[in-house]
Amino acid sequence: MATRNTQGRETTQIFFASTLYGAATLAAALDSGCFEHSSGLGNGGPHRRILLVSNNAATPETTPSLDTMPGFERLRSRFDRVLSWNETISPFHPGGWSPRQDDVPLWERHLRLLWDLGDDEIELVVESIQVNPSLALTQLFPGAPVDVYADGLMSYGPTRNKLDPLIGTRIRRLLHLDLVPGLQPLLLTEFGVTPQIVPTSAFTKVLAELAEDAGAAALPDVEAPALLLGQYLSALDILTAEEEERLHVTMVRGAAELGHRRIVFKPHPTAPARWSRMLEKEAGELGVELTVLDSPVLAEVLYQKMRPALVVGCFSTALLTATALYDLPVARTGTDLLLERLSPYQNSNRVPVTIVDALLPELTDRAAVTGWTLATPEQVTDELTGLIRAVGYAMQAQIYPSLRPEAERFLTTKLNAHTWRYFKRRRLTSLALPGAIPSQLAFLPRNPTVRRVARKARAVQRRLAKKRTAFG
Repeated sequence: MATRNTQGRETTQIFFASTLYGAATLAAALDSGCFEHSSGLGNGGPHRRILLVSNNAATPETTPSLDTMPGFERLRSRFDRVLSWNETISPFHPGGWSPRQDDVPLWERHLRLLWDLGDDEIELVVESIQVNPSLALTQLFPGAPVDVYADGLMSYGPTRNKLDPLIGTRIRRLLHLDLVPGLQPLLLTEFGVTPQIVPTSAFTKVLAELAEDAGAAALPDVEAPALLLGQYLSALDILTAEEEERLHVTMVRGAAELGHRRIVFKPHPTAPARWSRMLEKEAGELGVELTVLDSPVLAEVLYQKMRPALVVGCFSTALLTATALYDLPVARTGTDLLLERLSPYQNSNRVPVTIVDALLPELTDRAAVTGWTLATPEQVTDELTGLIRAVGYAMQAQIYPSLRPEAERFLTTKLNAHTWRYFKRRRLTSLALPGAIPSQLAFLPRNPTVRRVARKARAVQRRLAKKRTAFG
């Protein structure tokens, strides 16, 4: 199913995916005709399409790949072949391997033989181009044009690393879901990349196919539960395992306090089993019925099958798909801790956490949860865009110098007790932005005497706290 370009060479599109959610996004984009004319042929004919799947889990051998998950067979027909990146580069891990510059011609020749590409013109469609394995794939086909698709909230934030212009200038489009209507992606705008929305109707149609294929037998028979979404943040070194356990317990406790007696917990696929046992203990003490899912299905499948009465999470993209695509009530918890804990300030999770914290109600605020509705596009433009662009500039000022006037305007007019949570005074100081430490005091954080006194004071506070705990 390959077509010939104007030079007589066939064109093959390689679609790269590491999650079922990402593969569903690609399927929706294909169904919507987003790739019919991408090679510039103008005839709308089908190209040969290869889906290249990657398992980026810390231990891929013990984690199911997306092409083995329930529902994937519904997506397979959109592609002529399905190949494994893990098998291609074995024994290396996808997240840690990239080609040496001198080896690129050798690797390209090898892949063309291995994948039967011949002398085809190659077009790449990848996710997370700033990091491996997508970055490695784009390096291996240096002449190929690139489309990037975003399967989450990170598309609204800045590019996490400064991209080599030889790669950035090859990127034609950013395909993304309209998860926050009215908010424009910041990702890759430093290269003038045009964002293009994947139609919501096409995406929900694909998700409906996945729900049909998942099968009722694989899911518990629970109607209108509170659905809790785990993320396994300790794997990202954002929280400790104990802190994340307490976060999930807080979800159970908060849902119970809102009156939910049936609770379903969807753990991250790589989460340890001990979390579920701790949750079961908490649920037993609260007198609620807890079901822990052991099937690797998308949260969106559960939305269709169970119609949750409430969806609770930290900063999962699935919180936004719940409300934007399925009109389900949602609540967040733990974002205040995450905003404080994310380090360095440039951490790419900062914008997703900021969006969720700014838009969604806190789980412990009963009135906010019960009365909340998603902001209109006009409200997003007025209230959220300025915040995200200011945070984006503070994260990556060197990549987005043109955003400085907007950041200064936001910090001058909107910085208050609530919005301070999204910024760090030291970061503002390093960029000489409004809200920074006054210049006459800027020396204090670096003064060795001041730092020594501060360490002694913290040590005394810790000893006093231990004594109070021992006698309290």
